[in-house]
Amino acid sequence: MITRTSHVALLAASLVLTGCGGGAAALPARPPATTTVQPAPTISLDVAPQQLPGLGPKTWARVPEDARQAVVVTGRGKSSSRSTVVLYERTDAGWEAGGRWPAHNALRGWTDDHRAGDLHSPIGVFGLTDAGGLLRDPGTRLPYDQGSGFAVGGAGFEGEPLAGSFDYVIAINYNRTPGTSPLDWTRPLGAGRGGGIWLHVDHGGPTHGCVSIAEEHMKELLLALDPARHPVVVMGDADSLAR
Repeated sequence: MITRTSHVALLAASLVLTGCGGGAAALPARPPATTTVQPAPTISLDVAPQQLPGLGPKTWARVPEDARQAVVVTGRGKSSSRSTVVLYERTDAGWEAGGRWPAHNALRGWTDDHRAGDLHSPIGVFGLTDAGGLLRDPGTRLPYDQGSGFAVGGAGFEGEPLAGSFDYVIAINYNRTPGTSPLDWTRPLGAGRGGGIWLHVDHGGPTHGCVSIAEEHMKELLLALDPARHPVVVMGDADSLAR
């Protein structure tokens, strides 16, 4: 496990400018008594799909060939702040679904042209390489930056307290440098394109741009993700992902 010193001095900029405050067998016909019949092959009705469900050709083409884990975030609509998160694992049989969890995304839904402060979550396929949080590392295999730089206060869009939202976070590699703390402020595309898009603990309301799930699900996700399996997040509203 790799532990890095928190970038406490970057907290203010991070909060202001980022978006985060069984099978069946076929039965043969009865043969004549003198005929030797081979057993019918077993046909599985639960074959894992070779492509991530719900993705159209344009989105699927953006999933790296070496990705063996995918967190698929499917929004209810282009302007909805509600979504569902499913963790998929790629096996020799295909993509198998694991946990399925309710989630929040940005207040104004989704966009394929994210800008700082637009209150939309970016649509796309992004790497998941770095994690952190206010609380101690729960045992993730991702590099984990723990410290007070993840403290947050205030209230969300619906008046809900934000405290604890960054107890656990996973940085989404949108406009950031992989291999750095989630609090790193480097923005390769420029500050105007936003950044600081994370998976983090749900506070009970819409986010500025992040995706949030319950704390127990964040811990489950942190324990499941393996950098050796090149995890990615595939995120957007259902119609956009189906393109």
